[in-house]
Amino acid sequence: MASLKDATAIVGIGQTAFAKQLPEDEKTLACRAIVAALDDAGIAPSEVDAFASYTMEETDEVEVAKAIGAGDVTFFSKVGYGGGGSCATIAHLAAAVATGQANVGIAWRSRKRGSGPRPWKNTAVQLPTPGQWTRPFGLLRPADEIGMLARRYMHEYGATRDHLFNVALACRNRANQNPAAMMYERPLTREMYMSSRWISEPLCLFDNCLETDGALACVIVSAERARDCRQKPVYIHSVAQGLPAQHHGMVNYWNDDPLTGPAWTAARHLWKQADFAPQDVDVAQIYDAFTPLIPLSLEGYGFCGRGEGGAFTEGGALESGGRLPINTGGGGLSEAYVHGFNLINEGVKQLRGTSTAQVPDAATCLVTAGEGVPTSAVLLRAP
Repeated sequence: MASLKDATAIVGIGQTAFAKQLPEDEKTLACRAIVAALDDAGIAPSEVDAFASYTMEETDEVEVAKAIGAGDVTFFSKVGYGGGGSCATIAHLAAAVATGQANVGIAWRSRKRGSGPRPWKNTAVQLPTPGQWTRPFGLLRPADEIGMLARRYMHEYGATRDHLFNVALACRNRANQNPAAMMYERPLTREMYMSSRWISEPLCLFDNCLETDGALACVIVSAERARDCRQKPVYIHSVAQGLPAQHHGMVNYWNDDPLTGPAWTAARHLWKQADFAPQDVDVAQIYDAFTPLIPLSLEGYGFCGRGEGGAFTEGGALESGGRLPINTGGGGLSEAYVHGFNLINEGVKQLRGTSTAQVPDAATCLVTAGEGVPTSAVLLRAP
């Protein structure tokens, strides 16, 4: 069977500043991140012939290609489901490059979520069918839907707010080491966490991701070409997407077990194609729009057993030097929330050895997209 294993590599990464409000529009931010990624790789914009982004991306490949000066484009795609699409953009470009559909691919996400409108505020349009089972009953925002899953998880398995605090603290501690993070000089304490206001009980302020303006991009080429690029290549070892049977976004109403989300489906395919297993992962960048997604993902991707995700966070397990250091740039909770794309770039930094919270001798990294929606994941490997 044909395999994408190590056939392509990420050779360039770029990003803008992150802030609650940036003056530039999303197209400008996108182009700046893309040009920075190409410069990082030592590749001219005229060589770009493939693009991949999200269906929620406001900038499109036509305008971006013109603005950066790309040549003829032979592959372009967009992936749905918000944060669930982050790693899938890498998967699509890896497949395109590995099969000869393109030579130089750009994946990107640009967003003005900090200064822009909240997606759920538009009440003028008819609800999609899934929303008709949630919105009229008070589940208006993603925080409400994940809050319900979190409450179910705490009831079933005895997870506590202290376990969620462990997640928030690990991400904040790494952001405190990262000058580019929005929470760089803003430490978090248990007292601050426990006394903060509710957003959607049992989720408090610090269980929720940031609202960010910013953009990121990365460059993908064949493994052969990667050897001649400016930076140390980071190989795309395994990729997967996951949409479980009878899925209902966020709430999983129709699944036999609502807590068995898309991560479980993606993980089976991801590990099946890989030469290493969960216990061999040196560092992980796990999608963290909300703290409960970390224990759910730890279970889904096989780092612990069913219902053990909360306990896994104890004893500094997620911190630098712990069992599984996570989100070493600060993640969506404390660096920036750009639908998970900063997790991809941070994974590359770890395997280059350039992270602000570097894991010594890191050679393997798992990056995941949003749990709770149709999702994706990628295993990265150092040369």
